[in-house]
Amino acid sequence: MTIPNLITVLRFVLVPAVVLAMLNMRWDWAFAGFLVAGISDGVDGFIARRFNQHSKLGAYLDPMADKVLLVSVFVVMGFIGQLPLWLVVTMVSRDALIICAVLLSTVMAHPVEMKPLYVSKGQHRRPDRAGAVVLGELALGLHLDPLRPALILLSGVLTVASAAAYLVAWLRHMSGYGEGSTPGS
Repeated sequence: MTIPNLITVLRFVLVPAVVLAMLNMRWDWAFAGFLVAGISDGVDGFIARRFNQHSKLGAYLDPMADKVLLVSVFVVMGFIGQLPLWLVVTMVSRDALIICAVLLSTVMAHPVEMKPLYVSKGQHRRPDRAGAVVLGELALGLHLDPLRPALILLSGVLTVASAAAYLVAWLRHMSGYGEGSTPGS
């Protein structure tokens, strides 16, 4: 168990606290927890790179912690009407499809290497920002009307683009056209 992995586990512990704060309309606490989780994500990555504390467990735990937090925040925000349901459904569906694809690949003895695609890295950060903007609005009593709809739309577009990119990569992988091979070889 490395220091980055311990920090990641603490991010998992933050999730129920953030969700509970949101459900109790304690936006200040929810926003603080969300920010602490985001900062700790950067800290554990820095420590892993700087002190060569990468681990196979961390490669799985880190994105899981991010997803659990994001999905939880988005579902609650959709439930209480702070985010449009189409965005929540799109994001949750994308993540569910990726999980199903990874599980199916593993069951079929053709496991997929866990690495984010370029478009997914962009997609991952936009919902963070959209979630942070909405939580920040609620916690600080702000009204960022032009920014909020733009971030929501951008998050939706990038989520769909990311899902399509993952689907193409997975189909190539499953059909034997993975890295190092070309179609027809």
